[in-house]
Amino acid sequence: MADPEIVTQDDSPQVQMPIDGVHRRTMASGERVMVCEFFLERGAEIPVHSHMHEQAGYVIQGSITFTINGEARKLYRGDSYAIPGDVLHGAYADEDCILVEVFSPPREEYRITR
Repeated sequence: MADPEIVTQDDSPQVQMPIDGVHRRTMASGERVMVCEFFLERGAEIPVHSHMHEQAGYVIQGSITFTINGEARKLYRGDSYAIPGDVLHGAYADEDCILVEVFSPPREEYRITR
């Protein structure tokens, strides 16, 4: 059994992603799941891509348009989503927004190094 992990905001500063206007804070992660907080500035665009990880999320603030398998859907505060692994998806921040996303398995490139 893995040790429990507690991550405070001080433990995980926000980092700029390689995409302009997209910032990530990696929070707690385990062997099979990872939680991240994303801040997207209005107008930030995440290009269509896919990865092996299942991805589920919740819109904390703002609005964002997700394109999943070619279908665009605008999501608002309180909406949630789940994207299976290997499915094409991208997003456009209609306004500043905060998302909390869960990845399974964890995205190794997002792990906190201490």
